[in-house]
Amino acid sequence: MTSHTERRTTARAIADDLREQIRTGVLPPGYPLPTSRELADAYGVTAKTVSAGIDLLKLEGLVVGEQGGRRRVRLDKPITWNLTRFEHGKRRDSRAMDDWSAAITAAGRTPAQQVAVSTGPASAEVAAWLQIAEGDLVLTRTRMRLVDDRPFQLSTSSFPLALAKDTLLEQEGDVAIPGGILRSIGHPQHHVRDEIAIRMPTPEETERLQLPVGTPVAQHVRIGYGADCPVRVMVTIAPGDRHILVYEMDVSE
Repeated sequence: MTSHTERRTTARAIADDLREQIRTGVLPPGYPLPTSRELADAYGVTAKTVSAGIDLLKLEGLVVGEQGGRRRVRLDKPITWNLTRFEHGKRRDSRAMDDWSAAITAAGRTPAQQVAVSTGPASAEVAAWLQIAEGDLVLTRTRMRLVDDRPFQLSTSSFPLALAKDTLLEQEGDVAIPGGILRSIGHPQHHVRDEIAIRMPTPEETERLQLPVGTPVAQHVRIGYGADCPVRVMVTIAPGDRHILVYEMDVSE
């Protein structure tokens, strides 16, 4: 049988011990880990073994590295994203900010959005969501949503070009209008369908959202329906370490 001392000389045992310290708050969020030399002395192992143990915690997303080689317990301040209220009938848009930015501001945080506009053929996936033919032209608004100057969401909205052409949707930058742009151009959304998938990010998403290793994302697809057909599909990639997704519903008969 392996003794307690022998078990604690393995990288996995070191990771297990540090993980428990993180779980119990001995090592609180944002707290720097002891140096590799300090940990090596404490566990009676080499710095290489310590690094291997900490690498396991990085893969789990519990520890992040900083410039200079110092490691810290991940510190996160997630937002509560209420998808029931988001873009609801009583929208919070103004000419200064859209519904999302208004909700972030109300939570005491600082929102910002970087928006780019492009036109191109619909992919098979977007075409299926919008109920159009693959290759039909769509207008796409791609936005990086930031909270407190940190990337929080990557959101891509696609509209049939026939609906979006010569409207505010073609305007570059963060455009907001009371009631939402679609309502203002005569194509209000009457109901929406949400699809949520949890997955690991693509390399591009990892880079753009500045994701630590081992961070999963939620892919939130919201299809907005007009009177007769879909008028928009929005795909939002939300890092799992920065979001609490909330739905509320009435369950009474």
